[in-house]
Amino acid sequence: MEAGLLPGETVVKEGKAAICFPSANEVFYNPVQEFNRDLTCAVITEFARDLLAQRGVKIVVPGEKERVVVSLSDETNEADAQTEEKNGAEEPAVTATVGEKCENGLRVLEGLAASGLRSVRFALEVPGLQSVTANDFSTKAATLIARNAQYNGVSHLLQASCRDASMLMYEMRGKKERYDVIDLDPYGSPASFLDAAVQAVSEGGLLCVTCTDMAVMAGNSGETCYSKYGSVSIKSRYCHEMALRIILHSLDQRAGVYQRYIQPLLSVSVDFYIRVFVRVFTGQVKVKNSVSKQALVYNCVGCGSFHLQRMGRRTINGKHSTIHCNTPPLLQFRSALLHAGHRVSLSHACKNAVKTDAPPAALWDIMRCWEKANPVKREKLSETSPAFKILSTEPSLEACFTVREDANPQSRKRHLTRFQENPQAFWGPKARARSCGGISSDLQDKRKKCQNKRKNQITDSSQLKDFPCKKFRQGPCELCNHGDKCCYSHDPERTKEEKME
Repeated sequence: MEAGLLPGETVVKEGKAAICFPSANEVFYNPVQEFNRDLTCAVITEFARDLLAQRGVKIVVPGEKERVVVSLSDETNEADAQTEEKNGAEEPAVTATVGEKCENGLRVLEGLAASGLRSVRFALEVPGLQSVTANDFSTKAATLIARNAQYNGVSHLLQASCRDASMLMYEMRGKKERYDVIDLDPYGSPASFLDAAVQAVSEGGLLCVTCTDMAVMAGNSGETCYSKYGSVSIKSRYCHEMALRIILHSLDQRAGVYQRYIQPLLSVSVDFYIRVFVRVFTGQVKVKNSVSKQALVYNCVGCGSFHLQRMGRRTINGKHSTIHCNTPPLLQFRSALLHAGHRVSLSHACKNAVKTDAPPAALWDIMRCWEKANPVKREKLSETSPAFKILSTEPSLEACFTVREDANPQSRKRHLTRFQENPQAFWGPKARARSCGGISSDLQDKRKKCQNKRKNQITDSSQLKDFPCKKFRQGPCELCNHGDKCCYSHDPERTKEEKME
C-alpha cells in the first residue's frame, strides 16, 4: 500500500492528478472522459492567458518553450496577439504559475464534481487560479473531494462543497460573486443546470458544458429533446452536428432571457457525449440579433437533404414605409376596401390603423393601384427588393378610391373619444424604487434636464463650467489630471448635488 493511503483505497492516475478511491463503485469515475478533461484544462489555460493579461497578470505554463497563439475571440487575430505580447513584455507584470494562488486569478466552479478529479487537475495543471470550488450533492463525494485535495497537496486552491448545484449557482449570481469559469459534466442531460449557470458566470466568463444524453440529442427521442432543450432532434447522418447546435441554441435562449449572449469558442461531439465551450457576455444589441441565427430545419427522410428556413434576418439601416410611395389617406384606403366588397373598421390600438377581413393579396392589389396613380422611381429599386417584386406584379382588381359615406363612421364624425385619456400629466410607470426605499421626488426635473440636449448644444466652452467633472466626482483616488485647467466644474457642492440626483 502506498504511503498516505487509507486501508482499502486504490489510486487512479490521470494527467498530473492521483485520485484516491475507497472502492470502484462508491464514487462515479468515467475513464473514457479523459480526453474531455484534457481538452478542458487546455481551454481554461488559454482562457486564463487571455483574461488575466487584461488584469496585468502573465501566466507561466510548465514545459511551454514556444508561444502558441490561440485566439479565444473573433476580433483578435495572430498579429494582434503578437503585438499584445510585445507590449506586455515592455511592462513588468505579475506572473502566475501552476499550483500557486493568484489573487487576481480565475474563480472556478465544478458544479458536479463526483470524485473531484477534474478540479484536482485544474489545480495541478492550470496556472492563474484564485480558487477552485468542487461541488457535489453527495456527502460521500464531498468527503472524497476534500481527501483528494489533501492527497494532491492543493487544499490551498481547492475547496470541497456539498450543495445542490443549481442553488449554489443561483446564490452566486450577483455581479461580485460570479465565477470566471463554470464546468458542468452531469451524468445525462445538463438542461436543469443551464439556467443557473448562465446567470452565475461572470461577464466574459467561460462556460463548459458536457451532455452525455446523445441518444436524445441525435434523434432517437425528438419529443424528449424538445422538453429538455427546446428543439426537436433529427435522426440523420449529421445528427452529431445537429446535437451541437441544439445545445448551443438552448444556451443562447436561456442567456437571452437575462439580456446576455453566448460566444461559442469550441465544440466537440463524439459518439457518447458533447462538449461545448462558450463565453457569456451582456449586451442587448447582440441578444436582439440572436433571432437572425435561428432557423427551422426541414429534413428529407428519403435522400437526407435538408432546407433551412430562417426565423429572421438582420438588416442594417433598413426602411419600413415597403414600396416607397406616399401613404393613401385613411378615408380613401377604407373606401377602396369597401368598394372591393370587404369589411373594414378602425382600430382602438392606433389611430392610423384599420381592421379588415380582406386578404393580404387584396391589400397589395390596392396599393399597386395607388402606386400607379402616385408612381415611385422604379430605377432606384433593387431587383431583389420586396418593392420591386410587389410592383412587378399586375393587380388582379381595379381599386376605386372614391370616398364613400360609410367609410367615415359616425363615431369619427362626432369626434367621440376612442383612446383612453391620461388623468394627469406624466401619467404612467414611475422611476425604479431606490434600494433604500422611496422614489426620487425630482423625477420631472431630471427629465427636463435630459431633454432638448441636441437643440441647445453648447458652443461656448465657458458654459461647461456649469457641469460637474465626471472624473472629479468619482473620488480622490481618480482626480481629474487637468486640475484647474479642466473645462468642467470641480465644485464639491455641485458634485454632491449631482450624486444625490
